[in-house]
Amino acid sequence: MSSLMSRLALAAGLMLAGTAARAETITVTHWGAAFYGAPYAVAMAKGFFKQNGVDVTGILTSQGGGTSVRNTLAGDLPYGEVALPAAIEAINNGVPLKIIGSGAQSVADILWMVKKGSPMTSIKDIVGKKVGFTAPGSVTNMLILMAMKAQGIDASKVKLVPAGGIGANVTAVLNGAIDAGMSGEPVWAENEDNLQPLFWTKDVLPPNMMQTVAVTTEEFAKSDPVKLKALIAGRRMGVDYIEAHPEESAEIVAKAYSGDAALYLKVFKRFIAFHYWSDGRFDLDGMNRMVEGLQIVGKQNGPVDWSKIIDKSFLPNDLRS
Repeated sequence: MSSLMSRLALAAGLMLAGTAARAETITVTHWGAAFYGAPYAVAMAKGFFKQNGVDVTGILTSQGGGTSVRNTLAGDLPYGEVALPAAIEAINNGVPLKIIGSGAQSVADILWMVKKGSPMTSIKDIVGKKVGFTAPGSVTNMLILMAMKAQGIDASKVKLVPAGGIGANVTAVLNGAIDAGMSGEPVWAENEDNLQPLFWTKDVLPPNMMQTVAVTTEEFAKSDPVKLKALIAGRRMGVDYIEAHPEESAEIVAKAYSGDAALYLKVFKRFIAFHYWSDGRFDLDGMNRMVEGLQIVGKQNGPVDWSKIIDKSFLPNDLRS
C-alpha cells in the first residue's frame, strides 16, 4: 500500500493547481447503520475528497438492494456504493451502470440473530421459521440463501421476510414479528445485550466475498472521469486513515452516525485485522462468490462477464492489476 502521506501531498498539490470543487451528495447503502460508510465519513471530515477536487458534503442512503441503485441514478452526482448483487441485477435489467471500484470485501461482519434466551442456537433451527433480511436483491438476501444451500436447508421450508434496514431487523426480532433477523456492526454491538447470535456468515460461508461496489452511470463515466477518480482516491485515503488512526477514525464515524466512539473503536480494530474495507481494487474471486447468490435465485445465468461491466480506468494505476 503506498504511503498515506504521499497521497496527501499529491492531493494538496491538486488543490494548489486550482482544482475546483462544488458541494456534492453521493449514495452509500445503509449509511449510519453499517460501516460501509466509515471511509466516506473519515474522508469528508479530514477533507480528503475536497483535496482531490470533489466536495462531498452529504450522503443519501437506503435499506439496501435496488433502492441504493435508484438513489445513485437520481443523485446530482451519480456515484454510489451499493450491494454488488443489486448492481449486477440492475445492469442485467438494462440499467446503464458501470462498476468502478470495490467497497466492503468481507462478510465477516454479518450475522443472523435471535432474541436473548431463544431456543434457536444454530442455522439448522430456521426451518419452519420467519427469517429476516434487508431488501430483495441485497447482499443479505443473497447470503441467507447461500447459507441455507451450504448447510443443506430446503429454502421452501423457511419463510424469508424483507424486514427493512438493519435496525428494522433488530426491532422485528425483539417484538416477535420475525424469529430471526440479520444484523451487522455497529447495530449488533449496540443491541447485543438483548440478542444472541444464531450464526455468523463467516462460519458457514467463505469470508472474502465482495459485499459492495462503487457504481456510476455510463453517461457520467464519460462526462466527468476526473470527479470519479477524485471520489475513489478520497475514499481510499479514508480507508488508509482508519487503518493508521483507528481511535480518531472511530470518533469521526461515531459523530457522523451519532454512535459510541469506544464501541466503534472496538469494532474498527477487528475490521482492520481482516481488511474489511477494500482500497478500491477488484477481487474477482470475492465478486464471483457473491454472484453465486444471484444464480441461486435465478437472476443470473452462468458467470458474469466482468470485462463488460467493470471499468478500472478510475482507479489509481497501482490498483488496476
